Amino acid sequence: MKNVTQVIGFTALLLVLSCNTHKGNTEHSHDGESSHSHNDYFGSYTLNDSNYETQTTVTLNGDTRTMVTNALPNHKTGDFPNSGNPNTISAQNKTYTFPVTPKYTGQAQWVREPGVALNGIKFEPGTAEVVVCDTGENYRVEALQDLIDLGLDFNHAHVQPTGAYHYHGTPTSVIEKFDTGEDLVHIGFAHDGFPMYYSKSGKYKPSFIAVNGDREGEDCTYDNPHHSIDVSVGGHHDGTFTSDFEFVEGSGDLDECNGITLNGKYMYLVTAEFPYVSRCLMGEVSQEELKGPPRDQQGQPGGAQEGRPTVDQLFERMDENNDGKLSPKEVKGPLAENFLKVDANNDGYLTKEELKNMPKPQGQNTRRRN
Repeated sequence: MKNVTQVIGFTALLLVLSCNTHKGNTEHSHDGESSHSHNDYFGSYTLNDSNYETQTTVTLNGDTRTMVTNALPNHKTGDFPNSGNPNTISAQNKTYTFPVTPKYTGQAQWVREPGVALNGIKFEPGTAEVVVCDTGENYRVEALQDLIDLGLDFNHAHVQPTGAYHYHGTPTSVIEKFDTGEDLVHIGFAHDGFPMYYSKSGKYKPSFIAVNGDREGEDCTYDNPHHSIDVSVGGHHDGTFTSDFEFVEGSGDLDECNGITLNGKYMYLVTAEFPYVSRCLMGEVSQEELKGPPRDQQGQPGGAQEGRPTVDQLFERMDENNDGKLSPKEVKGPLAENFLKVDANNDGYLTKEELKNMPKPQGQNTRRRN
């Protein structure tokens, strides 16, 4: 009996030493059913990583999942600033809320920021970069392309002027960090509450295909605060621009928001192919999450909007790089045509105050429907 007791005690000591050896610098605690599993991020958890200064805490209260984070990634990144991205990663101190029980509507709503990774870093697949042609065509530049160096690192991410690090495509290090050995890796939550996954096998294909034919446009340029380049947009649709793709229902496994129902549960997938990260949401989502211009029938920014937005709403939708001001390439329509008139201090940017103080055009009270 004494020998058995000694063996049990020795075994327990080995288990304790083993757990302490593998604990590392990352604290990870859970509440709920899977309190002993490091694979369940549907309950409450905390990610504190002293190596990267990551501080992310998620708590559940009723039907609300709340994430409080400093938005610093818990993994290696590329070097910032770099030649394509002049910004430095800095803490953001964000609070996000998600419904614990999401409600599927089946009505796609375009969003600029569809969701947040488990480590507190946001997904923002689109860009603010635009190629403008003298013949009237505008082409929104994709983040993953070879035309313009946007300074993306190996996580398909870079940094906004605010210091916010964010993912434009498959977050390589996140997938590695949260891989449990299954094909589907849980990597985040969309703002409507549905989970976001990545399939390591790539078995679930998006339903977007390249548009047939060639692009049109002459004397096209790309401008940013540092330089201007001439761009030839002619040729086939090769994925450089968002408009190079169109959604064709049934051409793949996923819907127009890169979502799918598996085993009776709806989820979004981040994919290696366009749209990479969902550009829209299929569940109920608060109006404050619907950032960006309205969507047209092809799912791209643009199209008719019901009612007139406030100046604050209009400003937020157009300020795609979140720097608190509007550049000429960010504004659209009549505002673009009257940019110089609205720019009261002639600094080349529009502020929210300048928009609020701009003169009302003739016929503003006439409501037009498309």
